[in-house]
Amino acid sequence: MSVVKELLSLLELEKLEVNIYRGQNRDLGTGRVFGGQVFAQALVAARRTVDEPREAHSVHGYFLRAGDLKAPIVFFVDRPRDGGSFTSRRVTAIQHGEAIFHLSASFHVHIDGLEHQSEMPEVPPPEDLMPELDQIRERAEVLPPELRTVLTQDRPIDFRSFTSHVPGTDESRGAKRFVWFRVIDTLPDDAITHQAILAYASDYGFLPTALLPHQVSYRDPRLQLASLDHTIWMHRPFRADEWLLYSMDSTAAAGARGFVRGEIFTQDGTLVASVAQEGLIRLRDH
Repeated sequence: MSVVKELLSLLELEKLEVNIYRGQNRDLGTGRVFGGQVFAQALVAARRTVDEPREAHSVHGYFLRAGDLKAPIVFFVDRPRDGGSFTSRRVTAIQHGEAIFHLSASFHVHIDGLEHQSEMPEVPPPEDLMPELDQIRERAEVLPPELRTVLTQDRPIDFRSFTSHVPGTDESRGAKRFVWFRVIDTLPDDAITHQAILAYASDYGFLPTALLPHQVSYRDPRLQLASLDHTIWMHRPFRADEWLLYSMDSTAAAGARGFVRGEIFTQDGTLVASVAQEGLIRLRDH
């Protein structure tokens, strides 16, 4: 099975009962379920209960516990409202009898109206940048042996950044990050697939942006790093198998928490989504 088909299979939730679904996991080398995975799966579960052609426009998630890679995740969907223009859903993700994640999502029928957006940053095109996976494979010898196979495995999403986050390389310490990404194969046309994959990718490397102003590496052994919440607003249609630019910055850190925000643009400069997250960035003494 190709890596893209494996990613799509993560989103093909098994229906157990009305409003109840089950999903599997993919190991990304962190020792726990990737937050973007459970976020994307919960969004898919919510959309499965929306009958009309309405797409997600506002999705809020709270990470409650670390997910167990060895156990499937069960998603319970609550249906608070089916209105004339908006549909609301709440999803609880369960493992071992405990909630590990909560999601609230709102779906909206398409309506034309006033439009404006921020300008896309001027950055080099993705064709001028080396894929992150190639950078990692070039320096595989510096990776911990127990993680080498996982971190150098084929990926369904091609990430390309202007700064390297590979162990043993220099890292930019600016306040902003810019990353191009796209799925490496053509995807189905249904909107929820593209929205779910954007949700999946939007959590990748997002929180470490809050570390850049402090000269702290996300690999620092003193660091406890964990997402607390994650929010996406979908503004316009897009395709996740075409290049998207993720512009990220961090405006605040306090109380052992860091705040990051992002904007996602198509290659022609159209703003399609905005993202925000708060996470734990605690430095331990030992």
